[in-house]
Amino acid sequence: MRLALPDRNLLVSAVSGLLLAAAFPRPDLFPFAWFAFVPLLLVMRHRPFASGLTAGTVFFATVLYWLNFVMTTYGGLQPIFSLLAYLFLVFYLAVYFGLATWISCRLETLLKLPYLFTLPPMWVALEYLRGVFLSGFPWATIGYSQQNFSLAIQSSDVTGVYGVSLMLVAVNCALAGVIKAPRGRLAWLGVVGTMMISISHFGYGVWREAQPLDQREEQLRVALIQGNIEQSQKWNPDRRQETISHYQKLSLESLNGQPDLIIWPEAATPFYLQDHSESAAQVKRLPERLNTPLLIGSPAYRKTSADQYQYFNSAYLFSSEGEELGRSDKIHLVPFGEYVPFGKLLGFINKLVVGVGDFSPGKVRPLPLGEHELGALICYEAIFPPLARAYVKGGSDLLVNLTNDAWFGDSSAPYQLLAMTRFRAIENRVWIARVANTGISALISPSGNVTLSGPIFEPLQLTGSVGLGAEATFYTRFGDLFAYFCLMISGAFLVTIVWFGKQTSKGDFQ
Repeated sequence: MRLALPDRNLLVSAVSGLLLAAAFPRPDLFPFAWFAFVPLLLVMRHRPFASGLTAGTVFFATVLYWLNFVMTTYGGLQPIFSLLAYLFLVFYLAVYFGLATWISCRLETLLKLPYLFTLPPMWVALEYLRGVFLSGFPWATIGYSQQNFSLAIQSSDVTGVYGVSLMLVAVNCALAGVIKAPRGRLAWLGVVGTMMISISHFGYGVWREAQPLDQREEQLRVALIQGNIEQSQKWNPDRRQETISHYQKLSLESLNGQPDLIIWPEAATPFYLQDHSESAAQVKRLPERLNTPLLIGSPAYRKTSADQYQYFNSAYLFSSEGEELGRSDKIHLVPFGEYVPFGKLLGFINKLVVGVGDFSPGKVRPLPLGEHELGALICYEAIFPPLARAYVKGGSDLLVNLTNDAWFGDSSAPYQLLAMTRFRAIENRVWIARVANTGISALISPSGNVTLSGPIFEPLQLTGSVGLGAEATFYTRFGDLFAYFCLMISGAFLVTIVWFGKQTSKGDFQ
């Protein structure tokens, strides 16, 4: 009895998924993204949907491997249930790859349109939809792979990360076209057209880098306090005083750098600062003792009735006199972590985070610091471009990302999250101060450069200067206009497919 060999086309497609995953942190081999799709593009016409689905499955399974660690170690899930949840998410995300390749192949069949004309805008449209549908999960948008290729990402202040994604897909399509038809006139015209677009793309990067993007008239010295509190001990009441003392010690040490603002990470205080407890009182007295404003991540609540409460994941800002200047609540909550979507239907699913109840979303509420305002992005809010843009449009002169990456362990996730955060600085040409419980704490300039960062899983304090004020970029003013344009083009493609729907055979969707 002969064993059936794996489909060669799907094996080749899987290679594309691996190459693309290698372009992301870690190992961060970003040049791979410029040719990673070529194997897929050469074979996908044989099995249009299955090829894209395979590439996407391998890609997301590799990039998001750390989810198993999160769900088993901190979510309390049995390994088998963790694996099932992980595979379900990977498959869901891979469907976007499959749809992009199927639609592009279908358009080639119907209208003889080369992939170069159809796949780039379709890819961007689907990446955008992935970032908004069902609350959105825009992790590993392929443009993020170029975080360390500065010239390639400066255009994000116009197109957002999606412009970088389109360039990557277009270059891959042009390469594949020439390989398939080395003497084809249309293929070489595609190469020439792609080269012209690339020259303008990189030329814009050269022009922008020649400008003083990172300079601001007003500077602020900020101290990032990386407590490195172990997640399994974080909410232990017996360790509460130890946690407070630890953060106080690091904050006192930071005074040598003469900071104008000291920042603690997300949920640095595992108790409610608004309570009249000795623990809360100790923390509130600290800014006056330090003679420095203090920004703290802490849970919060609001009583809505005699026995009903709303809970928030918040950031408090205190003046150097200990006065509470404001509180900003997390807006984009983590599904199944901070709240259960469709709670009445899925209420049996336990949240992955230790807490006292479902968290409620807040609103865009910049925090006042003198004549300036701070925009607080809590945890993975930094991966959502519209949220950072909303804070800058709302008057924020500095974005602060308070996060607790202890969930991720010693995996690639903290590096991936930092990579995505860098694009928020470029899009809005604003400085970002990022402080993480276990790292990576960093300062990010408006050009996307990490000007200061520390090691992971070490308690430390980092003090450096940031500029105040944001540039009024095209992206800040108009948002994801580029993605909307790609959505319109993709909509026209879909209308075309439906129009020719009667010509579609049942065997095309494999």
